[in-house]
This record gives sequence, structure tokens and C-alpha cells, in this order.
Amino acid sequence: MDIGKVGIWFFLDAMPAPDSAEFAKQVEKNGYKVLWIPEAVGREPFAHAAYLLSHTDRLSIATGIANIWARDAITMAAASKTVAELSGGRFLLGIGVSHKPLVSNLRGHNYDKPYSFMKEYLPKMKGALYLAPAPKEPVPVVLAALHPKMLALSASEANGTHTYFVPPEHTAKARAQIGPNAMLCAAQAVILETDAAKARKAARDYMKTYVPRLPNYTNNLKALGWADSEFENGCSDKLVDAIVAWGTEDKIRDRIDGHLKAGASHVCILPLRADGAPQPDMRTVQAFAQR
Repeated sequence: MDIGKVGIWFFLDAMPAPDSAEFAKQVEKNGYKVLWIPEAVGREPFAHAAYLLSHTDRLSIATGIANIWARDAITMAAASKTVAELSGGRFLLGIGVSHKPLVSNLRGHNYDKPYSFMKEYLPKMKGALYLAPAPKEPVPVVLAALHPKMLALSASEANGTHTYFVPPEHTAKARAQIGPNAMLCAAQAVILETDAAKARKAARDYMKTYVPRLPNYTNNLKALGWADSEFENGCSDKLVDAIVAWGTEDKIRDRIDGHLKAGASHVCILPLRADGAPQPDMRTVQAFAQR
């Protein structure tokens, strides 16, 4: 599957379904080959992916990320194969272990050994019985991974990794970990805004969902050398600027290129709006159109 060098990643739950389909059409019109959609506590991603695929012609849809605690391995395999068959192979399956608040607190599962759970889950998914017509090609699978063990697993037992909330420094380390051939799809939040105060406010509004609230992201950044003090009071300007690329088109393009030069095979950008509205910034989608 060719998903290109740059794609789009966005939460679409703030818009009605017809608007999400229109957005997918605009993503396709602007030359992007893939749109990544997450799973949290909104729409079911496979149903939504099938809907978006039915309203586009060439665009692929990727889950970034489908939660493995939300469905057993047989169901995950069946869902991905169903969507891939219906769309003629325009589906990429991204799966991950999510986070303790969403898995243990919300769903009631035991989150003590997420890596072991994923390691046992993958062969069950690969070997799942499926008696419907299969897609012509196997569904590509990437794992949400930040730390060395999961990164290694993504290369040995899947097609690669989808990393999120990381600077290019992490991309370089991830590439060294997974080798030269595996997919490395790095997400990068961007804000097309040159006013530092406005851009950083919007960036902090985005970042507060993740740090320090979710240990997986916080611990990953600490492993990269970020001190505890950087996470205080909405995060330091330095950390904000490392996680969210803001400013001119050229400045944002430099960050995208930074991931690619560090070893990313693909960068999916989150086109955040400077006013904090939960809709994608179409100026950004158009500015980085893939022609």
C-alpha cells in the first residue's frame, strides 16, 4: 500500500457524519493518499472508516489507533478484512494498547501487562478463522509504539509502527530500533499561526489531553531527556514547541522534513486551528497538499 510521504490525522467526532465525509473528500482532492482516524470514546472506527471509504474514490483510511481492548483478536481481524474487502484494499489497520485510564478505569480491563497482551494478541489475530471473501492483499498492520519493546514487536510481528506525540528525536531512535524496512508513520500536530501567544495557547489546549495525564507519553518524553519541570503549568514553551509545529508554512514544513530525515516513512499531520475550535484547519490541509 502506498500512503505517500504526508497524510492527514484528525479527530472527526466534533462534526456530523456527512461533514466528516466531506472532509475526507477534501483530503482526497488535495492529493493526500491517507486519512488517519483515532478511537477513543466517540465513533466506532471501523464503521466510520467504511462510511468514509464509501464516499471517496482513491483515499485510504487508517486507524490511528484501534484499541485492542475494545475487541478480541478474531473481531479485530474480521473488522479489518471486511473494511479492506469493501474498499478494494484502501484500509490500513493501526492497533495499540491505549492507556490505563481508557482501558482499566473506563472499560474495566486489567492493564498490568499491556506489552504481553499485545504480544499474545498478534498471533491470535493473524491466525483468526475468517470464512468470508478475503481482501486481495493482506491488510497492512502498524502498532502504536513509543518504547523499545513495542517498537521491536512492531517490526518483527507487524508492518511497522505509528508513533504519536513525538519530536523528530524520537523518530530517529525509533528508526534505529525497527530497522530500515518497517513502516514508521509519525504523527505531527501543526498550527498555521505566526503569533506565538495564540499558537502556544492552542498547542497547550491540545497537549493537556496527553501530558502529564497519560503516563505513556510523559514517560516517553522523559526518556528523551525532558525534565519533570518541563511538564508544569501547561508545559514549558520549549516542550510545546517540540511537540507542536507552529508558525509559517516553511517552519512547519521544516518539522515535517525533520521527521522524514530522521527516518519516518510517512508523516501524518494534525491540522489544528489556532482558535482552538475542534474542526480541522482547511488552510493547513491545502497548504501541504500533495501534488
